[in-house]
Amino acid sequence: MGRVSRELLHEPDQRRYVLRVDGQVASVLDYRELGDAVAFVRTFTNPPYRGSGLAADLVAFAVDDVEAQGARRIVPSCWYVEQWFDRHPDRRELLDPRAS
Repeated sequence: MGRVSRELLHEPDQRRYVLRVDGQVASVLDYRELGDAVAFVRTFTNPPYRGSGLAADLVAFAVDDVEAQGARRIVPSCWYVEQWFDRHPDRRELLDPRAS
């Protein structure tokens, strides 16, 4: 079996993060700009790719990207992102205090 190609991307013009597997969109995280914060509003994984941890990898990539940008905080407006932060308490400092 051949090696699977995975690509994590930030597509700011579409306000989303994307994980592609062999060039196909496997998982998407949509966001909304909120001034000094960013709301992660929807996480979706296409059915053939579900259950393999892709959404978790994508959220981690997006969280790392927001952290690298500096002063912005995250509002987890999606149940999946809320659960991701519950599983990663060490990253909770990136949450916007207004989201609590």
